[in-house]
Amino acid sequence: MTDTVSSYELRNRRALVTGAGQRVGAAIARRLGHEGMHVAIHYFESRSGALATEQAVRDGGGKGVSLQGDLRTPEACARLIEEAAEVLGGLDVVVASAADFEPASLAKITQKQWSETMALNLEAPLWLAQHAAPFLRNSRGAIVFVTCHSTVRPFKGYLPYVVSKAALKQLMRALALELAPEVRVNAVAPGAVLPPDDAEPSARTRMAQRNLLGKLGRAEDVADAVMYLLSAPFVTGQQLLVDGGQFLEAH
Repeated sequence: MTDTVSSYELRNRRALVTGAGQRVGAAIARRLGHEGMHVAIHYFESRSGALATEQAVRDGGGKGVSLQGDLRTPEACARLIEEAAEVLGGLDVVVASAADFEPASLAKITQKQWSETMALNLEAPLWLAQHAAPFLRNSRGAIVFVTCHSTVRPFKGYLPYVVSKAALKQLMRALALELAPEVRVNAVAPGAVLPPDDAEPSARTRMAQRNLLGKLGRAEDVADAVMYLLSAPFVTGQQLLVDGGQFLEAH
């Protein structure tokens, strides 16, 4: 029986990373490239960032190609999987990082915002997994979702986002059941990682003080967690918190 994706065989494996034109998605794609993997770098509007990620993947020893798409429809997700599999010659790994992080309280949320957030944050990973499943079963590959610390400790002001990420965690667990034993499915849940660029220094300090380590995380910390899940052949159906111990912090 062929082993699932593991650390000693990541080189030359084929991965799709969504939302890889910026921030966490870009860091994950770069890290996969540094492991010698062939990476399809999905982006929506961040073309320049995707091209920079593509070059970083190549500089790290892997092969990169950028693919554009709005993943808020099932058809677009199917097309992205087909394009990635075609240019890479198959798929071994799918990392779903693309997400909408727009503020919305209960009083101000609109149906349009709710639908668009769910479409990208929850439905897109489902359709991507559905269309990637035949490739991943064949290669005994892996899926990693990027969820959020809010799946265990919700925060105010981002209602659609928080709900979508909590549902994504449960989708991960359900898919782990559906796709076993050929495909492993896990999730990484970042905490205080990469605050918005316009965040005030005082806000950054408060965010850092909310976890046990007293500092902000880096996008590379999330990429490290993804690499662990890809190289752990006996781990599936699990969410790995990358939050500096914030989950343990007293309220």
